[in-house]
Amino acid sequence: MTNARIVGALRSLEDSVLTRQGMGLPLLAIVIVSVADLSAGRDHYIGPGMVVAPALASITTTWWRTLLIAALGLASQVALAPYNGVDRVHDWVLLSGQFATYLVVSLFSAYIAWRRETGLRAFTAITSVAEAAQRALLRPPGNRVGEVRLAVRYVSAADAAQIGGDLYSVLDTPHGVRALIGDVRGKGLDAVQTSAVVLGAFREAAYDEGGLTCVAQRVEASVQRHVVSDEFTTALFAEFDGSGSVELLHYGHVAPLRVTADGTVTTLNPPDPWVPLGLGRLVRGAPVPWRAQLTGEDVLVLCTDGVIEARSPEDGSFYPLADRVGPLVAGLAQDLEAAVERVYADLLRHAGGSLGDDVVLLLLAPARPPAPPAPPG
Repeated sequence: MTNARIVGALRSLEDSVLTRQGMGLPLLAIVIVSVADLSAGRDHYIGPGMVVAPALASITTTWWRTLLIAALGLASQVALAPYNGVDRVHDWVLLSGQFATYLVVSLFSAYIAWRRETGLRAFTAITSVAEAAQRALLRPPGNRVGEVRLAVRYVSAADAAQIGGDLYSVLDTPHGVRALIGDVRGKGLDAVQTSAVVLGAFREAAYDEGGLTCVAQRVEASVQRHVVSDEFTTALFAEFDGSGSVELLHYGHVAPLRVTADGTVTTLNPPDPWVPLGLGRLVRGAPVPWRAQLTGEDVLVLCTDGVIEARSPEDGSFYPLADRVGPLVAGLAQDLEAAVERVYADLLRHAGGSLGDDVVLLLLAPARPPAPPAPPG
């Protein structure tokens, strides 16, 4: 579910529960108590049970509708008073105590409803702000960037917010289409700040630097400069230059997968696995980029570890992406949106409908097959 859908669902829930449907249950309680009182006969006074109506209203409708329910409940008790002989009772202490109890419960119920309304509106506002922050930070691309088609699913596991430590970016630069996917260690505000540093450095370097290695070095330098020493980010860089292959550069991230038109899956393991961004000062040397061939019907599948570490509630097994992605993506290089939707739906089924970590699924494919080489001579 996208962030816009989440916010829309929250607002729809608020509208339906607090207005249209919220009056039904407390009104039904008034009817039930009234019918029970009449059915019990004049020797049984069940009218005080009407106090349940405003209590129910406090959790189903607005504060002013709760007061309306309380007034209707009081009117029902007054209407039942002659039938039960309450109007002939001279124990005014008992009657005033009953009335005071009903009044206190009604006012307290209205207060609870007001607090619940306020909290729900604040939650909706926070969600809307988080959505805007995510869009400003991640800047979701369209379904095509340069000569590369793409589809993405980003889901945050953070409560009341749609942004976390997973990140991605796909840019059309003078050097070709360049992509980055990463996963920041940790969660919360610190992870978001680290994501901002990594994405900002990548967006600048991707346009300026001529080689993918230089781009990654710029990002590494920025992370070491602006991120606290105990934070690091796994990352995978990719560059499509229109030659029919993709250049990849590994920084401790999940290895990408290549899915062919017939569903064959190949794990593109790096020849020289490297440490995550932010830990480069602990080792010597630099990672080695490598290339993988892509035809016009191949799909490159990138993800964060929230995908492959999603556990089944039944047996605790991790999601076997490499085993299941082939049939889900095969033949869908021209419709990556359908492909990523199928993979994400399968992931949710495996995880029992909910995910415990941030997730990014990024599918990339050449927008057109590379031109055949010119004949000699």
